[in-house]
Amino acid sequence: MTGKVAFITGAARGQGRSHAVRLASEGADIIAVDICEDIRTVTPFYSLATEDDFAETAKEVKALGRRVVATKADVRDLGALQKAFDHGVAELGPVHTVVANAGIATAFRKTWELTAEEWRDMIDVNLTGVHHTATAAIPSMIEAGNGGSIVFTSSIGGFKGVQNVGHYVAAKHGIVGLMRTLANELAPHHIRVNTVHPTNVNTTMIQNPGVYGLFASEDPEPSQQKAIPGFTAMNSMPVPWVEPEDISNAVLYLASDEARYVTGATLPVDAGAYVK
Repeated sequence: MTGKVAFITGAARGQGRSHAVRLASEGADIIAVDICEDIRTVTPFYSLATEDDFAETAKEVKALGRRVVATKADVRDLGALQKAFDHGVAELGPVHTVVANAGIATAFRKTWELTAEEWRDMIDVNLTGVHHTATAAIPSMIEAGNGGSIVFTSSIGGFKGVQNVGHYVAAKHGIVGLMRTLANELAPHHIRVNTVHPTNVNTTMIQNPGVYGLFASEDPEPSQQKAIPGFTAMNSMPVPWVEPEDISNAVLYLASDEARYVTGATLPVDAGAYVK
């Protein structure tokens, strides 16, 4: 990734920070974006990243000797996202890699019990936000004429139905359709588009009482320890979750020249959850 610039959303913590640090460790400079604010439908379950979290990501990238432009922006706001992207390009140069990582998980219940607001927030962040990320970056990538790589973070929920997260599954399936269409549209420009599909990843998005309740539904006081058997049962391999770095390694591969002819692919990093 030496000499390349990566644009990463949801970069303040979790998978996004891991992706930023991993790509920087291989030589990339980073344009980082995060909302750094809570979303009302998410906060009953967990808090989103803070500006301090975002500052830590920038610090870790700089510690690797790479440049970083970190801008607070909401992926639901195309105008703000475009400004953040353009500012980063002005500082660091043309973008080669886009990682549309920003996402939420919320309202764990049957699909018909979701409120209109819960459905809208999920689709707006997890699907429309991905479209916005691509839209902000693609014209500049085409104009630069250097090809490139776009990676969308989907999920095992982008492969199959998962109960009690219907809005999440709908968004993650939608990402796959968007990816496949863009892979065809951008192939003449040597811009590759792929998705990664994690199982549960060890971040705040799963490490919260709302998710514990999904996996220990009979317990009035669910906890991580009580939920671990349920987490583990999802996967073919005997692990409850994977680490952010496992996903980052897949993102790095898809971003790199090692994957120069890989496009339109759905890459699971899921401990065998999809095949189970």
